[in-house]
Amino acid sequence: MKIYTRTGDKGKTALFTGTRVPKHHSRIESYGTLDELNTYLGLIRDQAIAEVHKQNLIKIQHLLFTVGAILATEPKKDAKLKIPRISLEEITFLEKEMDRLNAELPEMTHFILPGGHTTVSYCHIARTVCRRAERQISYLHQTEPVADTVLAYVNRLSDYLFVLARKLSSELQAQEVKWIPEKLD
Repeated sequence: MKIYTRTGDKGKTALFTGTRVPKHHSRIESYGTLDELNTYLGLIRDQAIAEVHKQNLIKIQHLLFTVGAILATEPKKDAKLKIPRISLEEITFLEKEMDRLNAELPEMTHFILPGGHTTVSYCHIARTVCRRAERQISYLHQTEPVADTVLAYVNRLSDYLFVLARKLSSELQAQEVKWIPEKLD
C-alpha cells in the first residue's frame, strides 16, 4: 500500500464512503483533532507512568480510532460499513476510573495551573486538545447528526484526562500550583 495517493493534492479528501470533501470540512477537523489527541495519549503512554495508566490509555486510543471512523462516515451511509459504536459502557468506564483516581487524591479547592512535571503537562495538553475536538464535534453536530454517545465520550474523556493529570502529579510528586486570582488595585 502506497502512503501517497496524490488524490488530496487539490485540497480534498475522501470520507470512508468515498465522498470527497474539502480538507477543512468539519468532519475532517473533528477526526483530525482526535488523531492529534491520540498522538498526545501515545506520548503520555511513553512516559514513566504506572502500567494501569498505560493500559487505560491504550484502550482509549483504540476507542478514539473508532470515534474517528464514526466521524469519517456520513450518517446516512454508516450502516452499510458496520462501524462499531461507542457504548454507554465505555463512558461508564471513564467515570469509574475518574472515581477511582479521585478517591486517592486530595480534594480540589481551586483551579490548578497546568504544569509541575513534563508528563503532567503532556496530559494537560491532551486535555485541551480533547476539548477542542469536543467543540469541533459539537459544531459538526449542528449540521450533521453525531451520536450522543460520541459527544458524551469525548466530553468525559477530557474530564478523565484532567483527573489523570492530577493523579500523575501525585505519583510523580509534582507540586500542584493553585490558581488564586490576584486582587487588582
